[in-house]
Amino acid sequence: MDKSTYRHEGLLKSVVTTLSQESQLQNMCHMRWQGEPLPSQAVIRRIIELCRSVLFPGFFGVEGVNSYNIEYNIGMQCEELLNLLDNQIQAGLILALCGEEYDAEQIGHRARDLAMLFIAELPELRHCLQGDVRAMYLGDPAAVSCEEVIYCYPAIKAIGNYRIAHTLLSLGVPVIPRMISEMAHAETGIDIHPGAQIGNNFAIDHGTGVVIGATAIIGDNVKIYQGVTLGAKSFDLDDDGNPIKGIPRHPIIGNNVVIYSNATILGRVRIGDGAIIGGNIWITDDVAPGEKLVQAKADNILRFKNDE
Repeated sequence: MDKSTYRHEGLLKSVVTTLSQESQLQNMCHMRWQGEPLPSQAVIRRIIELCRSVLFPGFFGVEGVNSYNIEYNIGMQCEELLNLLDNQIQAGLILALCGEEYDAEQIGHRARDLAMLFIAELPELRHCLQGDVRAMYLGDPAAVSCEEVIYCYPAIKAIGNYRIAHTLLSLGVPVIPRMISEMAHAETGIDIHPGAQIGNNFAIDHGTGVVIGATAIIGDNVKIYQGVTLGAKSFDLDDDGNPIKGIPRHPIIGNNVVIYSNATILGRVRIGDGAIIGGNIWITDDVAPGEKLVQAKADNILRFKNDE
């Protein structure tokens, strides 16, 4: 063995030792002291697949669904979904305890109850998504059918994940809802925090670059375009200089509002019912109901001539 090999082995051992030190592991390593489960990215993806298959039978998941086998197929998928959710919710509840002692039996019962409560919400979830699909079909002249919207539009996947995640979060499930929403973000480029409150018949056209913050409230029959941000202006800090969590800091959007591409709306401002927000506008103040905000026209050709 030559000298360079010895040097490489020594360096490798030194790096491994450093990476294993407690000072290096703060917030970066979750050790399973009692063999407890951790949430699984792969299983959460399967949960999303099952939800889509149950909510849109024939479009996602099992092929060949018909009137003779639909109840059997949905039954099989719901049973698998219940069991996977049970396991993942349990893992999320334990992870949220951050190493504190817990009663495994009590956590298990709680997880099973939450999983079953979610299953009970599936009919309402489908009803909401039916409204979203129809809103996107009616709001897009390029859409040929509702079927095309379900098959092809990324917004349906993103909104579907949001509604699944929001339901779980509303039931008190930690960690898992954010995993679900971030998977939609990675898949579609649409970032909707599960804590946002979104009404019925919600439409996102195109969708790439849309960001909707955790405390945003959106009314019914709202349509937004690509690049829209419903964000926060800044964070309030505590005495130690750390951000204060849980403060409402994102916009409130009324009913029947249209927000065009690349508009940025920041802070706890209110956009009134029926307002129209034009593209490429920065808004940090309230907008009255029915108001229409557009950019001032710039006569670029005349300005270019004057500069000659």
